[in-house]
Amino acid sequence: MATNDLEFNKYEDKNKLKLAELRRTLARIYLGGGEKRIQKQHDQGKLTARERIKYLLDDDDTSLEIGALAGYEMYKEYGGCPAAGVVVKVGHVSGKQCIVVANDATVKAGAWFPITGKKNLRAQEIAMENNLPIIYLVDSAGVFLPLQEEIFPDKEHFGRIFRNNAKMSSKGIIQIAAIMGSCVAGGAYLPIMSDEAMIVDKTGTIFLAGSYLVKAAIGEDIDNETLGGGVTHSEISGVTDYLCADDYDALDRIKYLMDKIGDFDKAGYNRVKPKKPAKDPNELYGILPMARNKPYDMKELIARLVDDSEFEEYKERYGKSIITAYARIDGWSVGIIANQRNIVKTKKGEVQFGGVIYSDSADKATRFIMNCNQKKIPLVFLQDVTGFMVGSRSEHGGIIKDGAKMVNAVANSVVPKFTVVVGNSYGAGNYAMCGKAYDPRLIVGWPSAEIAVMGGAQASKVLLQIEESRYKADGKELDEEKRKELLASIQKKYEDHTSPYYAASQLWIDAIIDPLETRNWISRGIEMSNHAPITEPFNAGVIQT
Repeated sequence: MATNDLEFNKYEDKNKLKLAELRRTLARIYLGGGEKRIQKQHDQGKLTARERIKYLLDDDDTSLEIGALAGYEMYKEYGGCPAAGVVVKVGHVSGKQCIVVANDATVKAGAWFPITGKKNLRAQEIAMENNLPIIYLVDSAGVFLPLQEEIFPDKEHFGRIFRNNAKMSSKGIIQIAAIMGSCVAGGAYLPIMSDEAMIVDKTGTIFLAGSYLVKAAIGEDIDNETLGGGVTHSEISGVTDYLCADDYDALDRIKYLMDKIGDFDKAGYNRVKPKKPAKDPNELYGILPMARNKPYDMKELIARLVDDSEFEEYKERYGKSIITAYARIDGWSVGIIANQRNIVKTKKGEVQFGGVIYSDSADKATRFIMNCNQKKIPLVFLQDVTGFMVGSRSEHGGIIKDGAKMVNAVANSVVPKFTVVVGNSYGAGNYAMCGKAYDPRLIVGWPSAEIAVMGGAQASKVLLQIEESRYKADGKELDEEKRKELLASIQKKYEDHTSPYYAASQLWIDAIIDPLETRNWISRGIEMSNHAPITEPFNAGVIQT
């Protein structure tokens, strides 16, 4: 790899600029509701959500943060909702891997917006899929009332949290809760449906209705501490199991409890001593072009992600628009399925354009997925896909049938799947390459990622044609200047909605990450998947041949 090449240096500069933008954005999000509210939290004798998690985890630097960009640029009319008002991390407590969910009381007193509910459900989904212990650090004012109809009554709304509490308990998934601030109304069920619950004296309160509502409802005059404070629930009601002096005491108690947990049944994924890539991972920035249609060799990216830069291709000479390969990442055995954006020639001399899935590629990937399921090897999808090949030749060759085979294999796969959106993620290609709808254990995007039904240029032209038809239906004509103005407006809106920030804000992806963090995400993901042994055989169901 010629790292002094002019094109390489241009790519490197542009990709690092995108990474710098990501870091600046995350730095703002990490402040939650802002420095004044952080200080207010400290004045109350409380740590912030991020401070609590940092103290609790063995090593916060290697933890994975889920949904840091959830809610990004949403709810502006209410002042925003940084990180959806809740911090979620996968890390280790007393040597045990777990997921931690901490309400951020600096953001609207920890109130639940619709995206807050979605993020909490994602955290529970990760715990349930992987039999992973979950720790709740509760400090919330409850449902954000101006948006209550978007968070309260539906299947995937607030009540689903408590349903999941019950389901996890029945499956033996450990749940520990610490009430470190307000815990009111329906939200009171979350900690009390956990296996063990503790409350911080003087700052933690839990009740179905606060003192003002009690006064209005039944005329009783009582203060919140007497109604539902630490002493009340530790000495009188018996609702909580431990009374803690302060935040540190509660977090130390959680560490103590986690230290006593027994070992877990393992799925048994293959791991050996890890090796660093032989090729410099820092070169990733200079390999990936910024232009969406510019070719590059995906194998060069893979070589900088896998141990010792070694991988064994499956059907190397067949279906070249998809790479299928066995490798190791941080010692873990993985099966890699990656789109090849290079323009390649088949054995028959036919040209295959980069990022497109052809019938032979889909057929190869399907077989490889089946092999990995047979061998109990986790799957890693590296997405840079523009979709399936179209046109009469592809249709007559059965592209729909071959694509359906691949989608079927991905959907029914029983080994854990991990998805990294490197570049394009368009249309049905998103589905076949294990997009969010196909249950990847974790799905992340690089700053270069785009997720949409189709590319911006094509989509904008289609949308412009629709607008032109509407004008004509009204008996109007678009002049060239108005046409250009309308096209620019459509392109801007479409591009905003295909950016990785939009995808992350909606939780279509769990995070936007530095490409250098990819190995850690996959390694930690397989480690957590190892908590959940495979209990059913791979069965692809009905597949057309």
